[in-house]
Amino acid sequence: MEWHYNDITVVDEREAVDVDVVCALLQQCYWADQRPKDLIAQSLEQSLCFSVLKDEKQIGFARVVTDYAVFSWIADVVIDPQYRGQGVGKFLMQCVTGHPAIKDTTQTLRTRDAHGLYERYGFLRSEFMLKRPI
Repeated sequence: MEWHYNDITVVDEREAVDVDVVCALLQQCYWADQRPKDLIAQSLEQSLCFSVLKDEKQIGFARVVTDYAVFSWIADVVIDPQYRGQGVGKFLMQCVTGHPAIKDTTQTLRTRDAHGLYERYGFLRSEFMLKRPI
């Protein structure tokens, strides 16, 4: 699938993922800064991947681990710092949470920050994770 927001495009095609860019973005994040490239590449293989593109250059990413029936774990949501604060993360979360293949599953994610962003999409704060009821 493909979604558009101003000059931003989000696609759910694993082939669109620029692994080098995703690795560089994740290395700036507290939850993945020690994750090696080969492990990141392996994690993409069985995930539903979302690439955020501007002028065909990857500027963001998210992935979902799911059984497509009951649960979906949203992970590795990241936007290039240069594009933060411009609604790109919000648009990405709309695409992820509304994706037809997982929109009716129980969606969860873990975060130490950005609770306000995720609460906008129906996630409820708990001690260790946010969960979006169906």
